Order: sequence, then structure tokens, then C-alpha cells
Amino acid sequence: MRSEALTLPLRTRHRLEVVTTRSVEFIDLTDRLAALVADLGIDQGLLHVQTMHTTTGLLINEAEPLLLEDLAGRLACWAPLDLPYAHDDLSRRAVNVAGPRERRNGYAHCRAALLGCTETVMVEDGRLCLGRWQRVLFVEFDGPQRRDIQVWLLSS
Repeated sequence: MRSEALTLPLRTRHRLEVVTTRSVEFIDLTDRLAALVADLGIDQGLLHVQTMHTTTGLLINEAEPLLLEDLAGRLACWAPLDLPYAHDDLSRRAVNVAGPRERRNGYAHCRAALLGCTETVMVEDGRLCLGRWQRVLFVEFDGPQRRDIQVWLLSS
């Protein structure tokens, strides 16, 4: 029987804060995430990112301004601002009501659901494994607001 050292995975959790300035906004997190990997000295592993808000999303895509304009336009077509949303009818809604001055943001929830709330990126040789144009983007649909993002790093 061969004896091998048991290496337990290193798990670290970090919080990133993002302050958005517009109602719809794409914020590139890639450099902040890469710096976190470098600061921790992680050589191999996984980086998992999760937004903590139901009116925001995450995606990996190109951060080219015209593409982001296209994405914002497509998302607006799929969940238009000016449609009636049952979520916004506080006379009917009985759960998760913040009060009478609650934002009317049914459209933002629907747009965020199209993207999802997590992304995972492999780390190899101390760098995020992303394609040539890929970036990790945080997407705000109900800004401006202060937002929290949780980051888990797992390495061995």
C-alpha cells in the first residue's frame, strides 16, 4: 500500500462590493477576481462567484461596449420595463413585501432570471482560465444600488 500525503482543499470566502450608478449597468469583475487569486497565491483551483441579489446577474462574455448595448437591448425586449408585472402589484402580493415604497422591479427580476446568479471559473497556473475575450460581468437591472458579491476560492 502506497502512502501519500493527504492534501485538504483550501477554501476561502470573500465579499466584493459593487456600487452601481445606472439602472442597467455591466460591471467587469475580471481584474478584481484575478487580483484576488494572485493575492492568495492560488495556483490551481476553482473560483465561484455569486451575486446576492435577485435583480442582478452574472455572465461570462465579451466586455465590448456595443455588444453590451446589444445585450441590454435584448434583455429589455424579453422583459420590458413598461409591461405590468404581478410582482409589482402590492395589492395582490403577500410575501417578501418591503413596504409601500418598495421599488417596482418585476422587470429586473425577470431579466436577472435570464442570466442566472453564479459563474465558476477554473484557475490554472495562478490565472483565471478565460478565453481571449471572455470577462466575468456583473449585471445590474435595478440600480443604482450598493451590491454584494460572494466569491469562493477552492484550491488544493
